[in-house]
Amino acid sequence: MALVEARGVSKLYSLVRAVDKVTLSVGTGETLGLVGESGCGKTTLGRCLVGLTTPSSGEIYFDGNQVAPDDPGQRRRLCRERQIVFQDPYASLDPRWRIEDIVEEPLRVHNIVPPSERHAEVVRLLTSVGLSADITNHYPHEFSGGQRQRIGIARALAVRPRFLVADEPVSALDVSIRAQILNLLSEAQRDRQLAMLFITHDLGAVRHISSRVAVMYLGAIIEESPTEGLFTSPRHPYTLALLNAVPQPRVTQASRPSPSTLADEMPALVPTLGLGCRFRARCAFAQKICAESQPPLTEVDDLPGHKSACHFAQQLPVTV
Repeated sequence: MALVEARGVSKLYSLVRAVDKVTLSVGTGETLGLVGESGCGKTTLGRCLVGLTTPSSGEIYFDGNQVAPDDPGQRRRLCRERQIVFQDPYASLDPRWRIEDIVEEPLRVHNIVPPSERHAEVVRLLTSVGLSADITNHYPHEFSGGQRQRIGIARALAVRPRFLVADEPVSALDVSIRAQILNLLSEAQRDRQLAMLFITHDLGAVRHISSRVAVMYLGAIIEESPTEGLFTSPRHPYTLALLNAVPQPRVTQASRPSPSTLADEMPALVPTLGLGCRFRARCAFAQKICAESQPPLTEVDDLPGHKSACHFAQQLPVTV
C-alpha cells in the first residue's frame, strides 16, 4: 500500500494553476523522481504533500488516512512523519542560530529524546551525514553549500520521518559535491526505509537515485514509469525531448537529437488549457486530435507500469 498518495490534487494561485489534478503515490522504501522544466509545478506539489501548502482541491492520504488541513492535532503529528529538504540550504537555516540549535530544535519540539540526551543525538545526526562533531558551536555562514545541505538533511532526519521530499537538493552544488549528497540521500532512504519524492530537473540524478519517475508539464503528470523504462522507452514527446536535451560526450550523426528537441519556452500556467493536449504547441508529432481532446494518463499496452498522456504513445518513435 502507498504511504503517501495524492488524488486529483490541484493548487491555484489567483489565475495560475500551479498543480492540475495530479494523482500519484509513493510507497515505503521507494524513491519517486519528479522531473520537469522550472515552473512546471514540481515544488508546489511537493509542498502540498508535506503540508506546507494547502491544495485548492483534491485529497492527500498518508498511511491510508486522509489528511485534514484544518486538524491541528493531525498536522502536528504528521510534521514528524513528513519532512522536506529545501533547494537552498542557506535560506532554510537560521543564520543567527548555532548548528546545535538548528538540529536540536525538532528534537525538542517533538520530544524525540530526553533533554539530557539531545546533545549526543545532535552529534550522532551530524556524523551520520558526514559532518564533524565539533561543528555544533558554529553558524551556517561558516560552511560550504554542500556542508549546509548536509546540515539540512540532518535536521530533516532528526524527527525520524517516514516520508521525505528532497526539493532540488543538489542543483546549487558543485558536481563533485552532488554525488556525495545523492549517495547520502540514497543511504538514508535505504537504511530508514523512507518513502522519498526526489524533485529535480537533473535527469542523471533521477536515474541514479529513483525507482520510479513521474514527468510533470504545466502542472500535470504526463508520463510515469519505472526508471529504466522511462530512459529506454519514453512514451511522451515531452519526455523524449528532455532526454534528447541531455548533452552527450560524443555526438555522431546517428545519435543526434530528433525533431522532438524543445525549441520554445514552456508557456505560462493558466486557469484552463482548453480541451486539447497541453503540450501540443511545442510537439513535433501533434495532429488534429491533439487540439480537440486532452489525452488521459493511461498505461501503455506493451509496457506494464508505464503510463503516458499522449494520443500516440504506442506509435512514438524512440530515438534517445
